[in-house]
Amino acid sequence: MPVLVSAAGQLTGSSIIMAPLAFAQAFGLIGGGSFRFEVAGPGVWMAVVALGVVCTALAYLIYFRLLVEAGATNASLVTLLVPVSACLIGAVALGETLGLPQLIGMGLLLLGLAVLDGRVLRRARAGQAGVSAGSTETRSAKRS
Repeated sequence: MPVLVSAAGQLTGSSIIMAPLAFAQAFGLIGGGSFRFEVAGPGVWMAVVALGVVCTALAYLIYFRLLVEAGATNASLVTLLVPVSACLIGAVALGETLGLPQLIGMGLLLLGLAVLDGRVLRRARAGQAGVSAGSTETRSAKRS
């Protein structure tokens, strides 16, 4: 199935499921209050559309392209970076302090991602195989 079809199907399906609940809450049928549409100006509606189109639809397209190209395992590993990026953005943008527990947690998470991904271990094994082959060649050259 093409990437665009998958992404469009998921967004359409979730919109169909959520639309009745959103309208019910907006008009005060559930949730105890009603949304005052006159308070939200054009800038607010433009921001809502931008969030929906750029931050949601574009993210889905990127995610599904990653899913096709990198595989499901690698695509799911990306979600584990959310806490790390949230901590770093909080430190940079909001001036939050990162203590030793947060830094250790980030390090463990990144180490776990490296192990799960497998490329680091494959490179290490290839390097050891190259060193072993080189030392074997050196020994055989010395014997001759």
